[in-house]
Amino acid sequence: MTRFRLRPLLALCAIAATLTLALTDADARAGRGGSFGSRGSQTFSAPPSTATSPTARPLERTMTQPGQPGAARPSASPSGSFFNRPGFMGGGFLGGMFAGFLGAGLFGMLFGHGLMGGIGGFGSILGLILQIALVVIVGRLLWSWWQRRNQPAMAGGPNLRDSYSGAGSPNSGSPMGLGGLGSSFGLGGGSGAPAATARASGTDEVGLTPDDFNTFERLLGEVEAAYGAEDLGRLRRVGTPEVVSYLSEDLAENASKGVVNKISDVKLLQGDLAEAWREGNTDYATVALRYALNDQTVERDSGKVLQGGPTEATETWTFMRARGGHWLVSAIQQA
Repeated sequence: MTRFRLRPLLALCAIAATLTLALTDADARAGRGGSFGSRGSQTFSAPPSTATSPTARPLERTMTQPGQPGAARPSASPSGSFFNRPGFMGGGFLGGMFAGFLGAGLFGMLFGHGLMGGIGGFGSILGLILQIALVVIVGRLLWSWWQRRNQPAMAGGPNLRDSYSGAGSPNSGSPMGLGGLGSSFGLGGGSGAPAATARASGTDEVGLTPDDFNTFERLLGEVEAAYGAEDLGRLRRVGTPEVVSYLSEDLAENASKGVVNKISDVKLLQGDLAEAWREGNTDYATVALRYALNDQTVERDSGKVLQGGPTEATETWTFMRARGGHWLVSAIQQA
């Protein structure tokens, strides 16, 4: 009798564990985590690798559709590959297969056949799981070998201080007291982009100037300050409507939780140009940024600091402008 009473309890515990895994995966990021926005025709292509950010997460929230004119097809980059899909057991086919086996076992427990009663016994399922694990391990090793074989070696590029020496003195207007362009931005080397859309790291088809890089640095500080102040009006002046919509969603979520994400003391530490290109009358520039900031989550009513403090972040930002217009933030990707 005790055995039959324990079966429903064990089944409920297994279901709770499964749900916990799913929720942990869904809530893996908080605040302004994740990657969002659009990069024109490069939305679904990985930015070239730079010294500041060798890789960038794919854009998880974007209004650009693969079938839209000018949008590149989803690339076969490592970040979007089968082996890196989110979820338990890697998602995709293996995740679905494992979930099916788990579901069969749960139903077996609920109907009195034991955890393995619904899938042919303990020995067979254990052997199958071991085979699947072996296939996944071998597949990952082969994928890593293929990546190393096909990725060109990093080749350091010149610093922008040398590139723009004699072009005036941009340092005097450098925001956040960083000593000017040369101390923060450089031309990265190597390329982590797929072969179909590859550009050499630091490729500039726009003709960026020191003032452009100073603008990128200034926009970094303005976006962070406006987000920390929950100032949507200010965000609209420095970001595209799409980026502002995602940031406003995050602010609304914070408001519903009764917290505020306070951000201050933003200071750019290092920056590299990944690529700059033109599409019709629109210019795009993707820049890798490593910066320091004071990032705190504060209770809205009491002002009590719940978590956070001084930290560093590495992200890849894309800026866009209509020809002759002002730069706006159009995408933010986590490293």
